[in-house]
Amino acid sequence: MPPLIYMAFSFSPKLGIDLGTTTVLVFVPGKGIVLNEPSVVAVSVADNRILAVGNDAKEMIGRTPGDIIAYRPMKDGVIADYRVTEAMLRYYIKKSLGKWYIFRPEVMISVPAGVTSTERRAVVEAATKAGAREAYVVKEPILAAIGAGIPIHEARGHMVVDIGGGTTDVAVIALGGIVASTSVKCAGNAIDQAIADYIKKTANLGIGDKMAEEIKIQIGSAVPMDAELSMQVKGRDHLTGLPRSLEISTNEIVRAIGKELRTMVSAIKDVLQETPPELSADIIDNGIIMTGGSSLMRNFPELVFRRTGVRARLAKDAPYCVAKGTGEALKHLETYKKAIIAKR
Repeated sequence: MPPLIYMAFSFSPKLGIDLGTTTVLVFVPGKGIVLNEPSVVAVSVADNRILAVGNDAKEMIGRTPGDIIAYRPMKDGVIADYRVTEAMLRYYIKKSLGKWYIFRPEVMISVPAGVTSTERRAVVEAATKAGAREAYVVKEPILAAIGAGIPIHEARGHMVVDIGGGTTDVAVIALGGIVASTSVKCAGNAIDQAIADYIKKTANLGIGDKMAEEIKIQIGSAVPMDAELSMQVKGRDHLTGLPRSLEISTNEIVRAIGKELRTMVSAIKDVLQETPPELSADIIDNGIIMTGGSSLMRNFPELVFRRTGVRARLAKDAPYCVAKGTGEALKHLETYKKAIIAKR
């Protein structure tokens, strides 16, 4: 058999997908993260046709004419629009494997810790219809722990806090499984919304999602700062209807997002209270590991330490831990079979 044909038949593609509310990451074992795009789809209202996916669609948010809608088919970490999510997954699977892939891939997808069996089934079905031969789903805290390099099979307790766009997942993991966990629908997107609401309320200025996210990244902090940062915010004045800009500083943002931060810290406290005493001792030794893009906000580990008394630290490559975890779990399916909660 010619070498090229032999290679094609011996290669069974595997993909790990971090299917987030705001971003989709695709991990290919041996290659790493091959795709990192927003989970946004642009749809034509007239004929219900999908016009753009990912980066191209995100550019259209807030800028489209009336007959085109750019929106996120994922809400709070689960599928809100099944048909559009399926189309988005098909696009990303094709893009990750290239045009010439012959075999349907094995796909592992992350789901929030608090996912219901119906929501889980929807993810598996969307993946198989989008072109997967086998679809596995694993809870995000487990994958985040694997991606962060935590030895989850030890008889020691490790606490992971994964803060994404739609959900904050908190879990204590020991012996390869979740001992105590919770999932709250309050994360990066809720923080963006709180910033937009605060500026509207205090300055009568309307800003878009992109601007709110930019403020969070540029000057946001989880605790007040002595050396404040500031930036120019541009939007539309609600009174005059005209464009206007104003300057805003870090400690104003801390005030704006206080309620959302309290919700996230409460979730961490709830799980700590449910944790058996032996594992609590391990968590004091090991600290809390924080993953996910929204955990990168300035001083977030400091806030967690102040509120819980337990040291918190950011994992290496925090935004990519879940995606890396899917790749690692795919490479060693037998080892991690206890963590896999559904298969098709």
